[in-house]
Amino acid sequence: MQILVFIIILSVLVLIHELGHFTAAKLFGVRVEEFGIGLPPRAKTLGIRKGTIFSLNWLPLGGFVRLKGEDADEIISGADTFYEKPIWQRTIMLLAGVVMNFVLGVILFGTIYTVLGIPTKTDSVRVVEIVSNSPAAEAGIRLEEKVSKFSIDNNQVPIKETGQLVGLVNQNAGKEIKLILTDKEGKEREVNLIPRENPPEGEGALGVVLSNVELVKYPIWQMPFRGVVVGMEEALSWGKEIVLGLWILIGRLIRGEGVGADVAGPIGIYQVSKQVYQFGILAVLQFVGVLSVNLAILNIIPFPALDGGRIAFLVVEKILGRRIKNKIEGTVHAVGMVVLISLMVLITVRDVIKIFKI
Repeated sequence: MQILVFIIILSVLVLIHELGHFTAAKLFGVRVEEFGIGLPPRAKTLGIRKGTIFSLNWLPLGGFVRLKGEDADEIISGADTFYEKPIWQRTIMLLAGVVMNFVLGVILFGTIYTVLGIPTKTDSVRVVEIVSNSPAAEAGIRLEEKVSKFSIDNNQVPIKETGQLVGLVNQNAGKEIKLILTDKEGKEREVNLIPRENPPEGEGALGVVLSNVELVKYPIWQMPFRGVVVGMEEALSWGKEIVLGLWILIGRLIRGEGVGADVAGPIGIYQVSKQVYQFGILAVLQFVGVLSVNLAILNIIPFPALDGGRIAFLVVEKILGRRIKNKIEGTVHAVGMVVLISLMVLITVRDVIKIFKI
């Protein structure tokens, strides 16, 4: 069942991408010769509408859109042909898939925050995670308690920000301190503990994760709009992370260091998805949103066979003032596709080896 859901998720992401190309092509009067669900060979023709064949194909992964003249060996004339359109229109048609994937990510993230609440900065510091065998755990600090005051030598300091508390704790590492905690009902209690001077990496002196951000519910009519705003911020944040990861990957490949251990193919992503399913539908939506943004970023890279690679040819056409021959462009994209598939196969083989090792 999980495999089926995973295939459906990937297919929806690719179909959304292709729907972007389809919509933009229709907008600019380019004939869409075929809109395929799944990849060839064709299993069934679902119908023909306004010159477009809607087909169901045997390989149940994603889909494709075939525009008139886009992949022909020679330039085909006609007002409804892809290459007869101005460069700016062709650029929009190629970018439309990327935009659709990014928008889908924003919508999914926005839906999550609409349901859970809008992240809002407050003037209180909460404990959101506790490391086992840490000073915080041994002192009996509980999740979701608020650290309202910091005390040492009978001097109490009201706590308003996480950075303020972290600074005070680090300044007094190795000394006994007192924290005044407040639970959800507003009841206060005190705990005494000694912050570690040399804590394990990533754990901090107390062994807690702190936050002064809470999920706040606004009037129901405001939630979708606020959710979309925060969803946009989330999508942009993931976009930056993905771009940084790609930059590191390219650097490793140039230096001959190979693909990093954190890079995964379809099998590796499926293994992650199995863990995500355990946390419910909202976690799945966030996972799909991240994948959608990832697909958008990957496709905009100016590499042959990708949308970004096709746009790069349009840039060259603009500079030269004439089109590059279809055969040349087609050959370059074919080589790029071989490179991408080879890289994907190598990553997939590594993912399979990891599974057997586990």
